[in-house]
Amino acid sequence: MAERVKIVVPGDDPVMIAGSPHLDRLVSYGEVVIFPDRPATVDEKIARVEEAEVIINTRGVVTWGREEFERLPDLKMITSCSIGTDMFDLVAAKEHGVVICNQPGRTAPVVAEHMFALMFSAARRTAYLTSEMKKGEWPRIDLITLQGKTLGIVGTGNIGAEMARFGQAVGMEVIAWTYNPSPERAKQMGVRFVELDELLAQSDVVSLHVKLTDESRGLMGTREFGLMKQGALLLNGARGPVVDSAALVAALNSGHLAGAGLDVYDEEPISADHPLLKCEHVVLTPHCADMTPEGVDLLNGGAVENVINYLDGSPRNRVS
Repeated sequence: MAERVKIVVPGDDPVMIAGSPHLDRLVSYGEVVIFPDRPATVDEKIARVEEAEVIINTRGVVTWGREEFERLPDLKMITSCSIGTDMFDLVAAKEHGVVICNQPGRTAPVVAEHMFALMFSAARRTAYLTSEMKKGEWPRIDLITLQGKTLGIVGTGNIGAEMARFGQAVGMEVIAWTYNPSPERAKQMGVRFVELDELLAQSDVVSLHVKLTDESRGLMGTREFGLMKQGALLLNGARGPVVDSAALVAALNSGHLAGAGLDVYDEEPISADHPLLKCEHVVLTPHCADMTPEGVDLLNGGAVENVINYLDGSPRNRVS
């Protein structure tokens, strides 16, 4: 390595990597600068990183597109502290020679555990029952047994595979759909691949784990919810725009769906007047499925490893 580099964390809010012992591994490579708050404007964001060769992007709300790449000629590499890459314009990054790295599968067990918890919470209506009891009520309502039911996994990457394993462990039948099914993957996961319409019609719980792409945007809409079983549950651990929120709200309010467990939304942070907040049988968490001490440590370590691998001339987990 010819010279020390500048490495910037442009908006570590809420705190994720500040104070991490993994940062000590970067001392010999260069200067690490951490901004504890999110940039309010594009200009402020550019100013924070204009001399940086490397960015560690700890928050998905800090996005990087064509304008940013055009204004940052010194920028050579960005690593996310996450699995997703929808905060980057990958085409523009490639055109400007900026290496983008993510962390595929690193926290899959942590995320899947969270989504599994949301499934049980939605099935047992714990959020609704807690809310009613706090009002002084003693509600009586049918709950949902999951053993013996069918879990449909939409997207069979690392997180989807973990969800399948968890479902099988509690006695659920697991079926799956993916853009590129194969007999080898089906055998590896111990599932049966079916067409999406068939999965929606057969599943008691539909769990979403696809990447956000032009193809997956709006994957679940009015038609798809109509295909789902009366009284089924929806889980979204993918990205908010994979689901048409208005269609989901309609399916919940009509009683066609019995509930939903969501960790991602079409707008984040979700607004105080978002229609989903008025739905009785939803369990909501603020895009925090991997935010356990173990999960955060894994992601911080992975981000630092991505930077070191890049600076050593062997970038890994490269998506652009």
